[in-house]
Amino acid sequence: MDDARRVTISLPTQPPTGQQPTGQPSGAQPSGARRPAARRPAARPPDASLVDLGPIAQLRAGRLGRRLPQLYIGLVLYGVSLALMIRGRLGLAPWDVLHVGLTHHIPLTVGQILTVVAFVVLIAWIPLRERPGLGTLSNAVVLGLATDATLALLDSPGDLAARVALTAGGIALCALATAMYIGAQLGRGPRDGLMTGLHRRTGWSIRLVRTGIEVAVLLLGLALGGSAGLGTVAFALAIGPLTQAMLPFWTVRLDTNQTSPSQTSPSQAGGTS
Repeated sequence: MDDARRVTISLPTQPPTGQQPTGQPSGAQPSGARRPAARRPAARPPDASLVDLGPIAQLRAGRLGRRLPQLYIGLVLYGVSLALMIRGRLGLAPWDVLHVGLTHHIPLTVGQILTVVAFVVLIAWIPLRERPGLGTLSNAVVLGLATDATLALLDSPGDLAARVALTAGGIALCALATAMYIGAQLGRGPRDGLMTGLHRRTGWSIRLVRTGIEVAVLLLGLALGGSAGLGTVAFALAIGPLTQAMLPFWTVRLDTNQTSPSQTSPSQAGGTS
């Protein structure tokens, strides 16, 4: 038998050109090779959000060149939307049922009643420790003027289809107007402040407080002769979702670096003025 010989075979450490090492997928880098650094996604700027600032901080938060026109256009459109629903004669929002009901007993226009009620509600802010801003006071005045001006120019149609169109248009316009004036972040409306103030003082949910207030003013308005109907139901069902859908497009990003952290907190967006 031949003697066994030990044969040593040297294997190449690198594969021949054009070949991949056994078990290594095509396109993979050899073991030990430095991999290129992963590309980080571009930083996304934070979305604009509603903040709760004091009256002075609201004015110091910047972008007044956009916020002031947006505030006043929104308030005018809100008054127009109220007038559209009044002329539609298919039912009003709960607070507006009260406003119209009061006109049967007080010799004032709807717009004047709206302004008077707004300032009465502002008195209720005092024990609730709510602080009115520029938008709050403007809300109390501009809505009434815009409502009366629109009512003076617009008659109520007799055709049902036209009345439905006025009511539907009023609800949609009210949602847009609400998103605009809330998104300007220059102070909540008197009725919204009553809602948020009661929420803070009682600890009850926003939904519970708002429902309680609106049911109370609706019943009072009906007792005074105000009109409710299908428009009232449509408003209650549609105003929240419509406003929520439009609000992100109208919320102005503020420079809150100039305010103290204690002044900034999430704010609730309501569908009332």
